[in-house]
Amino acid sequence: MKNSISFRLWGRHALFTDPVTRIGGEKCSYHLPTYEAIKGVLKSIYWKPTLIWHVDKVRVIKLLRTQTKGVKPVKYHGIYPSDKDSLKKQVSFHDLAIYTFLQDVEYQVQAHFEWNEHRPELAKDRIDGKHYSIVQRMLERGGRQDIFLGTRDCQAYVEPCEFGTEKGAYDDIDELAFGLMFHSFAYPDETGIDELHSRFWHATMKKGILEFPRPENCPVSRFVRPMRRKPFGIGSNLLAVEDEENR
Repeated sequence: MKNSISFRLWGRHALFTDPVTRIGGEKCSYHLPTYEAIKGVLKSIYWKPTLIWHVDKVRVIKLLRTQTKGVKPVKYHGIYPSDKDSLKKQVSFHDLAIYTFLQDVEYQVQAHFEWNEHRPELAKDRIDGKHYSIVQRMLERGGRQDIFLGTRDCQAYVEPCEFGTEKGAYDDIDELAFGLMFHSFAYPDETGIDELHSRFWHATMKKGILEFPRPENCPVSRFVRPMRRKPFGIGSNLLAVEDEENR
């Protein structure tokens, strides 16, 4: 079946947060995009619980550059300002932090989708060709939803392209190792297990190309918490692919 796409992905900034840097309330980006972040881009182009996106590889086109910014994130703990309690007005609603972004990024992405075998109730929605047709149309439009690179602060854009075209900044560098990196989350919807797990892998870029292992092949996995999957049903909270095609 037709299920593979390739596209150009670019933006002014990206923030693929290294979880180690979040402990103090500040964020620092990985130098490379994570599997989960690219999967989020794919879901913004087109997604249904009938299918699962798999990222095959990402090609880095531009040089890796970072930019540090001072930001004022909202406080999610402590005392909030209150109109009823005058003492609470003395506490600021925002905090101060330093975020390190990637600057002026561009990638080429190759990915494909597979049927979600953990959703037997959606078997009738697995119509070969129709989902692919919608994906192509949404990709040409720039995505069904807004595209972001790691966080909503980093707006991005997509357009179809042929993977491997255009000169890349790291085409002549044999290998660059980036150590242990976050790969993705294992959600119950895609594993059939009512648990959330985080996955990690040892990232290596060869000739400017980052080839991701399949999620189930990641060497390091960590249990996060119990989680139940959301129920879906055609006609209740989900449109059939025939209706999606006419939108």
